[in-house]
Amino acid sequence: MFVTLEGPEGAGKSTLARALASRLEASGVEVVVTREPGAGTFGAGVRRLLLEGEAMTPWAEVFLFLADRANHVATLVRPALERGAWVICDRHADSTVVYQGYARGLDIGELRRLNRLATGGLVPDKTLLLDLPVEIGLARVQDANRLDAESVDFHQRVRDGFLTEATLEPSRWVVIDADQTADAVAEAAWSSLA
Repeated sequence: MFVTLEGPEGAGKSTLARALASRLEASGVEVVVTREPGAGTFGAGVRRLLLEGEAMTPWAEVFLFLADRANHVATLVRPALERGAWVICDRHADSTVVYQGYARGLDIGELRRLNRLATGGLVPDKTLLLDLPVEIGLARVQDANRLDAESVDFHQRVRDGFLTEATLEPSRWVVIDADQTADAVAEAAWSSLA
């Protein structure tokens, strides 16, 4: 089972990933928790460029995310799924559609096509969207990176983009109110996966 966690900054994706993994592991399931960008040495290098590096064009941003995604899916996600593990990923292809498409204004159809190429057509079984007001999410961010520093309008376009995407594939997406306790978010997420 391939589960992705999406949402605006500060929504609690990493916290939820750990909570879901603990619960699954307690029931005897092998779980791989990962993130994009940032898995492995390659991903860590790309993450530094994307989040700590200098300003870059939107398309340069896209191609860095896609390079990381192609490597991540081929070397970690697919092998784990093939051996029967659950994979919980903090961000995946939908983030590229939302951040670079809805928020940066790049062609969404082209971004979808490039994501299919980078993932070899792999689509998550479930995508949990942790939704909360932009101002609350940004106030939760502790170590701001290059993307966190974007304007409130940018982050509002991100939130709106995620909510729009969730309406396009309601059988895959589950919207969870992230403006509640971490335990309540984890319980809602667990119920949606059960």
